[in-house]
Amino acid sequence: QSFLDPRMTVGQSIGEALLIHGMKDDKEREQRVTEILERVGLEAQHALRYPHEFSSGQRQRIGIGRALTLNPKLIIADEPVSALDVSIQAQILNLMLDLREEFGLAYLFIAHDLSVIRHVSHRVAIMYLGKIVELATKDEIFQIPLHPYTEALLSAIPDMRQKKKTRILLPGSVPSPLNPPPGCHFHTRCHRVLPVCHQEEPSLKDIGGEHLVACHLYGA
Repeated sequence: QSFLDPRMTVGQSIGEALLIHGMKDDKEREQRVTEILERVGLEAQHALRYPHEFSSGQRQRIGIGRALTLNPKLIIADEPVSALDVSIQAQILNLMLDLREEFGLAYLFIAHDLSVIRHVSHRVAIMYLGKIVELATKDEIFQIPLHPYTEALLSAIPDMRQKKKTRILLPGSVPSPLNPPPGCHFHTRCHRVLPVCHQEEPSLKDIGGEHLVACHLYGA
């Protein structure tokens, strides 16, 4: 994984930020690296190994450890489990949730898998062509989605409790964000399109309870 330098040991990779931020004492750095490795489910002797000696799940644990090095309040996690097996995904997500509670962390969690988002998030922002089209609590997004794009995304999630779940299929392909359609950028694929959608881009409006949506179907 590209966030780890293959020429550096894991201990060097984790300790690099400590060194840059003024922790010059080798023993102090070594102790901090050991603490971090053990907290993410690895062992002290792993500090002497190189990235290629670890599994993908272990490397992701190392990446989480590096992020914890300087005691942050916010961690931005961009697709942290997308390349992992389902069983390993669950382990990594549970680790992240445990760390969130232990250290009072906030995550900005970026993912395309809505089942993962549902597991880890308090608030969810749905984006289309680089813009937020809906923002609400997790429960509101999954129980009462408002934007047609959100509806389509959620309809694609398998649900064993619903034998006849209707899938909303979006026609065409995703336009280029460099040359988006006029008006609402989603109107070329929307199943609930209005005439105004072809001409005016909707703003993100609060329709109550901090549930925001950018859609002409809601509000003036």
